[in-house]
Amino acid sequence: MSNQRKKSLLIGINYTGTKNALQGCHQDIDNIAEFLSYRGYTDDHRSRIVLSDLRGVPYDSPYYPTGHNILAAMDWLVCEPNSTLFLHYSGHGGQIQDVDGNRSTGLDDSIVPIDFEERGQISSTLLHEHLVTRMAPGCTLFIVMDCCHSGSAVELPFVYRSDSEGQINLMDNLKAGAQLVGQASNLIQGGFSYEKIGEARELFAGATSFFRGLKHMGEQEEEGLAGGEFAGQYGSEQKMVTMFSGCRDDQTSADARIQGQSTGAMTWAFLETMKRDANPSYVQALQTTRKLLDQSKYSQIPQLSCGVEMDLENTPLIL
Repeated sequence: MSNQRKKSLLIGINYTGTKNALQGCHQDIDNIAEFLSYRGYTDDHRSRIVLSDLRGVPYDSPYYPTGHNILAAMDWLVCEPNSTLFLHYSGHGGQIQDVDGNRSTGLDDSIVPIDFEERGQISSTLLHEHLVTRMAPGCTLFIVMDCCHSGSAVELPFVYRSDSEGQINLMDNLKAGAQLVGQASNLIQGGFSYEKIGEARELFAGATSFFRGLKHMGEQEEEGLAGGEFAGQYGSEQKMVTMFSGCRDDQTSADARIQGQSTGAMTWAFLETMKRDANPSYVQALQTTRKLLDQSKYSQIPQLSCGVEMDLENTPLIL
């Protein structure tokens, strides 16, 4: 796995100048970028994409964190076979109406792009389609979601939570046996809305072309939204995707100030965990992250979600 190509996507949105402003999301992606550099990830433009609303990033830039830029960048991240992938999102998380009817709460988790007031939020169903269903063969993907309502933000079938005693519990599968949406026309409703796949393709065309252009010459071309059908059922894809989320679905995730810096509490706790042990098991990483948040008086409960069932106690965290 050490010879695999490594790619990373870092998204940090402070919603600067709005009533929804956050403070620590830009610092989060800086801290994560520094961490990744020590773990063998390069920052060249073919290997790392950073989307943020930092001052000086123009609205029409493919690096500005609009909904279609975020999804196009996710497509870029997962499109090359046999790659080790890392995704970090720091920004607002929300909940929107569950349009496919298989959430007992009636709500899907969501992330909130910079243009959410015009285009809506990005649902967990759509995030699953772009990050899991579309992930190329032979890849592993590790995700850190530092946002509110993020417990099932990517709708992975196996969800684990550490209690205050450090015991790991497997939660109920989020959508066990439920069929994922099969047509692009049904991907987002209540967030972005598309009448047919051609409209979806048109919306993403500019950003998707841009990110496709960052790939090495001769590598497999990515299909974007072409093709129409998505394979498999929820929980049956068996993709090696793991996610640390900042809190449960019903919780908020703190925008904190630690050691004089604005930062997301989850991002800080994850990085502190990895500083203490460079190669923890998944269980050790989840337990330490929970302990650090508890010690710092944050009530949010981090969760680990997996696309496959595995021995968390004896499997090293794959980065």
